[in-house]
Amino acid sequence: MEDRVRVVIAEDSVLLREGLTRLLTDRGHEVVAGVGDAQALVKTIAELAAADELPDVVVADVRMPPTHTDEGVRAAVQLRSRHPGLGVLVLSQYVEERYATELLAGSSRGVGYLLKDRVAEVREFVDAVVRVAEGGTALDPEVVAQLLGRSRKQDVLAALTPREREVLGLMAEGRTNSAIARQLVVSDGAVEKHVSNIFLKLGLSPSDGDHRRVLAVLTYLNS
Repeated sequence: MEDRVRVVIAEDSVLLREGLTRLLTDRGHEVVAGVGDAQALVKTIAELAAADELPDVVVADVRMPPTHTDEGVRAAVQLRSRHPGLGVLVLSQYVEERYATELLAGSSRGVGYLLKDRVAEVREFVDAVVRVAEGGTALDPEVVAQLLGRSRKQDVLAALTPREREVLGLMAEGRTNSAIARQLVVSDGAVEKHVSNIFLKLGLSPSDGDHRRVLAVLTYLNS
């Protein structure tokens, strides 16, 4: 039995929403609310936060009413900004790189992106919910493969020095350059140099913009 976590589910399909609720409650977890659209999700989390009853994790569909485009992931990004300690696990029918990258931007702690097919693997799905609730990361292998499509070497981290691996590990924990510098007791400039070397060795060009940090972290998590 995993540690008990409190969950809010946002899924417009009543059948799937009830199914997810049953999967989680059968494993001893508490589903404190189930909603059918992104607006209701944001409102529910605000009410729970106001009552000092913020859940451990939100499980939300990427595409939700009214347009069934990106309402779910937009709500997830918004909630992560307002409540940094809230875990967010989004479910998608297909790998949607833009949404996955946006969700992971800034920090990979307490975040997950799974394909809905993964829900059928009950143990794996429930483990992912618990891992995200506890501040970990749960990324579908297909999502990782697509985001890292340009990096298919068997050991893409082999070229990194021990210190660069250490810096990358701290990046994967969601730490900023300044926080990494404090942890390693080095200057901010030293960390910036290590990060630049990491990008260079992983083949992440400046054209990738801010996504380079996300891609570097995903490389580390998949190694």
